[in-house]
Amino acid sequence: MPPRSDPPHPLSRTVDGAGQRVSALLAAAQRHLRVAPVAESGDAVTRSHLDDGRCVGWYAPPVPGWRVAIDAERADAAPPVALAGRFGSTDFWGRWTRVECLAKLADVPVATWWHRHGLEVPPGTAWLWRTMPLADLVVTVAFTPTDRVGRQSVGRELRGFPDVAVSGPG
Repeated sequence: MPPRSDPPHPLSRTVDGAGQRVSALLAAAQRHLRVAPVAESGDAVTRSHLDDGRCVGWYAPPVPGWRVAIDAERADAAPPVALAGRFGSTDFWGRWTRVECLAKLADVPVATWWHRHGLEVPPGTAWLWRTMPLADLVVTVAFTPTDRVGRQSVGRELRGFPDVAVSGPG
């Protein structure tokens, strides 16, 4: 049986209802994700490449004024020893995929993010995200408005869906 899905949490005060569209996409995120070989995922809006040759693609319609990023990792993979030692192994892949997405949306190298924030989401962030299991993977999908006004609005609202605990060994 698949894991329980988190209830949607609508974003109420963004321009032209785009926040509600993003919230709806996140609530239905598993329907918009596909795992396939790289050669079969070229039409995805965005992709995450796995170490075993598969690719996770996001196939939802774009939301004008918003950027999207995804990241996926194998749930059963052990966290790298050095990173687990530095950041802890509890829900490592959930925190890792979330930070990878947020760093992509912030146009910041992930190593720079680690130095600033570790594997945490800083307060006042302007992102909406959802982290969930998908088959044998942990996947995060995250959105941010493309303009500053939208980011400020989101920063005052809900930033993430309650994530499903998705820890691997460690």
